[in-house]
Amino acid sequence: MIVEIGSLCLVLALVLSLAQILLSVAGSDRPLLAGAGEGAATAVFLALCIVFGALIYAFVTSDFSVANVVANSHSAKPLLYRVAGAWGSHEGSMVLWCLALTGFGAAVGWFGRDLPADLRARTIAVQGCLGVLFLAYTVFASNPMVRLSEVPLEGRSLNPLLQDPALAFHPPLLYLGYVGFSVVFSLAVAALIGGRVDAAWARWVRPWTLAAWSLLTVGITLGSFWAYYELGWGGWWFWDPVENASFMPWLIGAALLHSAVVTEKRGALPGWTLFLALSAFTFSMLGAFLVRSGVLTSVHAFAVDPTRGMLLLAILGVTAGAAFALFAWRAPSLAPGGLFAPVSRESAIVLNNIVLTAATMTVLLGTLYPLIREAVDGNTVSVGPPFFNLTFTPVMLLGMAVLPFGPMLAWKRGDAIGAAQRLWVAALLAVGAGLLALALASPRKALASAGLAVGFWLVFGAAAEIVERVRLFRAPWPEVRRRLTGLPRGAWGSSLAHCGLGLFVLGACFETAWKIELAEVMAPNSRVALGKYELELKSSSVVDGPNFLAEEGVITVLKANRPVCEARPQRRFYPAGGQTTQEVAICARGLDQVYITLGERRAMADGRPGWLVRAYFNPWVQLIFLGPMLMALGGGVSLSDRRMRFGVGRKASAKAAAT
Repeated sequence: MIVEIGSLCLVLALVLSLAQILLSVAGSDRPLLAGAGEGAATAVFLALCIVFGALIYAFVTSDFSVANVVANSHSAKPLLYRVAGAWGSHEGSMVLWCLALTGFGAAVGWFGRDLPADLRARTIAVQGCLGVLFLAYTVFASNPMVRLSEVPLEGRSLNPLLQDPALAFHPPLLYLGYVGFSVVFSLAVAALIGGRVDAAWARWVRPWTLAAWSLLTVGITLGSFWAYYELGWGGWWFWDPVENASFMPWLIGAALLHSAVVTEKRGALPGWTLFLALSAFTFSMLGAFLVRSGVLTSVHAFAVDPTRGMLLLAILGVTAGAAFALFAWRAPSLAPGGLFAPVSRESAIVLNNIVLTAATMTVLLGTLYPLIREAVDGNTVSVGPPFFNLTFTPVMLLGMAVLPFGPMLAWKRGDAIGAAQRLWVAALLAVGAGLLALALASPRKALASAGLAVGFWLVFGAAAEIVERVRLFRAPWPEVRRRLTGLPRGAWGSSLAHCGLGLFVLGACFETAWKIELAEVMAPNSRVALGKYELELKSSSVVDGPNFLAEEGVITVLKANRPVCEARPQRRFYPAGGQTTQEVAICARGLDQVYITLGERRAMADGRPGWLVRAYFNPWVQLIFLGPMLMALGGGVSLSDRRMRFGVGRKASAKAAAT
């Protein structure tokens, strides 16, 4: 019965989305109808909550009369992974997508009371259009509530690689980031329809962009961390096309964040900010197509159904095509905005946008070229890390080299020499750190040391921005303290985000250049060396898990012949799906990690039975994950700034409307 209620509410949500469109369009100049449209948006979200709750109930209770549950669950699975199975499939992931989409549509009505009434109504109408497209796809092509005529005794279970806590939380956060850009998209379309793009509009765009970008940052980081410790190959990013699908909207979102600041503060770049607002959600929809169309083969992919893939491609084409056609029609009539000198904060942000856009196009080319090539001539080609290392990395290094200068420049007309004078200490420390790494690290690697210098440059540059704002070492302490306590949260958030980027660069350069790995067959009580550590296999045993059987090795990690930690890697077998996986053991030592996996049984050279053990010493690898989390924290801190609320004050709103 609960499943039937979920099916009914799914159809009801589609009908209510149509009502949301009609009422909001009619209510652009009629407050009563506009309020009804906002109520319809809330009703759609509540209906999707019931649908999602019914789907989770079916998974938790192992209702094998539902086809989706049979394909993705098993009664022996732990409760957390039965719940996560609700969004671990193509059908369930689309319900989660629609839930996030309608939730953001309702949030525009809840938090957008200070928006001009006509803009709010149009925005909710556009959100309704997006909801209709994706809900119609879910109802007619990807319904998760379909019943089976013959009920099996057991399900086929979820892919064991996806039965992990990080993967339980990674998709919801990723989708909140993806779909969060839909509000920015809708605001852009609504502004184009109304023909008004001004500083107030940019201020409404910024908090939604910041929220979506921060959530997407956390989602990508969790996915990277999952790949690092679950797949057993010791890497954290492989330029997998599905990874790239989430990275592209993140890059465009970062560009949009900076561009919207220029439009808000100076009224400049309105057309470019609109273009980025449309592009951010377009890349999110492209990611949805790549993951669910079957054109890619990846552990991240949800489906291999080309028919449904073509429907998603049609949604992408209709939505993005209509939006950019509207942009091409209305953008030439927009006011060009304020002027600024070549050396100014605006120019620095423009350069930042050029770098991020070029980086996005590089990732897009590397992701789509193999698909286009195979479709044209049938030849299969692979574009991997070497391509991206040669194209993406230099572009981003240019952007990071100039990034600390931006906050040091004044609006409209800046002083490059003055900015350099305020950053010379940071530059000196960064260069010194790079040279020190080149001199002391073994083996010596010039490019990696240069990368470390860039990372330290970002960290010290972020610190220099705070020092400059509070006039540390140049003003009396009472004045410094007053400035420090009065510093806007947005300034703290920006510095935290830039510092987090620097920490990520440090971790990526150090881990990539000075990583040590080994693969040895080990018998009980044998030892192998791993850099400054030694590994000793103490014993092995069979472990009976909730839905798996595992061989577990007990490996002691020693340094200077003294134990520092005990690792228990496993080799698991899941009877429900007949699959074998490796469970990694990680020994964290400060910023470093010793990473160990237990492979298959093999015979030693002397005939003794043993196990293949793969191990990695990953220096500073913790920074790879801590850096992005600090960036997301910076976004959250900025979002908590009282000036960064969803909309502007009523006086400012009225003034903008009058203008």
